[in-house]
Amino acid sequence: MAALLASLPLPSSSPRFRCCEDSLRHGRAAPPGWFPERAPVAVPGTVPRPRRIILVRHGESEGNVDESVYTRVPDPRIGLTARGWQEAKACGVRIRDLVSGDGADDWKVYFYVSPYRRTLETLRGIGLAFKPSRIAGVREEPRLREQDFGNFQDREKMRIEKDIRLRYGRFFYRFPNGESAADVYDRITGFRETLRADIDIGRFQPPGEQSPNMNIVIVSHGLTLRVFLMRWYKWTVEQYEGLHNLDNGGMLVMQTGSGGRYSLLVHHSVEELRAFGLMEAMLDDQMWQKTAKPGELNYNLWINGPPFFGHF
Repeated sequence: MAALLASLPLPSSSPRFRCCEDSLRHGRAAPPGWFPERAPVAVPGTVPRPRRIILVRHGESEGNVDESVYTRVPDPRIGLTARGWQEAKACGVRIRDLVSGDGADDWKVYFYVSPYRRTLETLRGIGLAFKPSRIAGVREEPRLREQDFGNFQDREKMRIEKDIRLRYGRFFYRFPNGESAADVYDRITGFRETLRADIDIGRFQPPGEQSPNMNIVIVSHGLTLRVFLMRWYKWTVEQYEGLHNLDNGGMLVMQTGSGGRYSLLVHHSVEELRAFGLMEAMLDDQMWQKTAKPGELNYNLWINGPPFFGHF
């Protein structure tokens, strides 16, 4: 297992050259000259959807306990604390227990991970809970990176900027030389389309081995994961701004319901989702998602029709 996870590079490691597609596949590197694009393409709708999309926030980082680290270490190179490593390992055990609890013999996990050091280290900690045969693949995905707050950060200036952000609005405020949450939304939109295409064509398993017992794990950052959920479920800016960060090493599970769509209410309780920040209209939509089929639309969602104009 250690040898398998050691192939994931940290930002400071020596460069390695490999195909831009999956860096790991069934516990071994992809053979030279192998290109997934040349594999037979499945017809969308004929490949089983992964059972879950599990969102994981990285474990506690050095920057989470000491903000002065950002003044001397580039954000992408900030690593986990000892506590963060333990949180990552514990998260891996929770994920393994969850996906193995279905009772299927052929379950596997496929990882997408932000290229920041703290997320790569979190993935290593998570991976210790799995045998190599259970890991279908790993893809480093730069679009899952943290919101860009600028380069080396001045602590006092950042305190002022964050105060201004509260007055301006958390979604639209752009940090100098950095990003707004709206900018993150734009790149997450591109990642979402990639993920949906991967799901439709069965990227995670070769022909003949496709199973509904695949599970996707996305290891990223607090704001990025909230924006991902906003984009996936088409939440409004107001709804986004009511959400809270996951704890370090925390996870949120999007699981297929009886109709095949992903709903947060299949795994989580209403109380858990309220604590995360979901409003009543969002909970109503999650209840609809539990039984709806892919391709169906929730015409009763308040932003989709006449209820939007209820104040007239």
